[in-house]
Amino acid sequence: MTERAQEKVASPHIPVLLDAVLQSFDGIDATGSFIDCTLGYAGHSEALLRAHPGLRLLGIDRDPEALAFSRRRLAPYVERVQLLHGSFSDLLPGLLSRERVVGILADFGVSSLQLDHRERGFSFESETLDMRMNPQQGFSAETLVNSYSVEALERIFRDYGEIRPARRLAEAIVKARSRRAIRSGQELAAIVESVLPRRGRIHPATQPFQAIRIAVNDELGEIDRLLDTLQADPPAGAVVSLITFHSLEDRRVKNRFRDWSRDCICPPGTPRCLCGGGHALGRPLQRKAIAATPEEAAANPRSRSAKLRSFRFREKPEQGKEG
Repeated sequence: MTERAQEKVASPHIPVLLDAVLQSFDGIDATGSFIDCTLGYAGHSEALLRAHPGLRLLGIDRDPEALAFSRRRLAPYVERVQLLHGSFSDLLPGLLSRERVVGILADFGVSSLQLDHRERGFSFESETLDMRMNPQQGFSAETLVNSYSVEALERIFRDYGEIRPARRLAEAIVKARSRRAIRSGQELAAIVESVLPRRGRIHPATQPFQAIRIAVNDELGEIDRLLDTLQADPPAGAVVSLITFHSLEDRRVKNRFRDWSRDCICPPGTPRCLCGGGHALGRPLQRKAIAATPEEAAANPRSRSAKLRSFRFREKPEQGKEG
């Protein structure tokens, strides 16, 4: 591909924590298969293909628009790339069973591609209310906002948005939709602002929109299923690197990596080990999560809340494989 053709698919998106991601996969066997569970604009994947000339990429995304863009961007590596449409929780078990997987990456949360296109209905300024990562999915934010009960909305705002006046916000939405259905991000943001006044630079609808988006796309369930799959069938010697953007995601990854590192799985308080040990699936590559440097955070605001945690599975999992 010529430089001019390459420019046509140059991405406006800067992949977060790129140097740290590349470093986490430094020691992998670069003749195996690498799974990018959240391909997006393929920024991380392109860099990994360039760094490891023998690596084969399996890129997954729920968004057909992201796959179309990445197919063009990764055209120079076409012989080493397979792109798959769907959720990683559905596709990962089959890939692990038939591929020699040496690395797995997931960059959780909403992509810039989705946020930047107002017609996708993720934004406060959108004239639609959609938020589906997979547009082929039937259930949208508009359906949720206009049909869920006060109690269900309260739970979403409390559990996924950590919003204190969750009940008040849920009641305001139900009251507003009783007069007229809520059809746009603009309308929903105005309702939120009537309950949560603006303070500082952060829009008051940020957390409520996040909560609804998580519910629409079952984002936390996707993470749990990914971690369950890796625990049940850990790829020997592989490195898994996971990028999270808020505490609900990071807590899940942190706790699971901690559990996978335990050699002894006896209940707390057991006077001596009765399980026989040997249950650790591997070890974390970092003692603490890696965050963006001040320089990266200034250049790429999306990276400010990003955290990277990496885990290397041991070569031959033993008892711990059954978790």
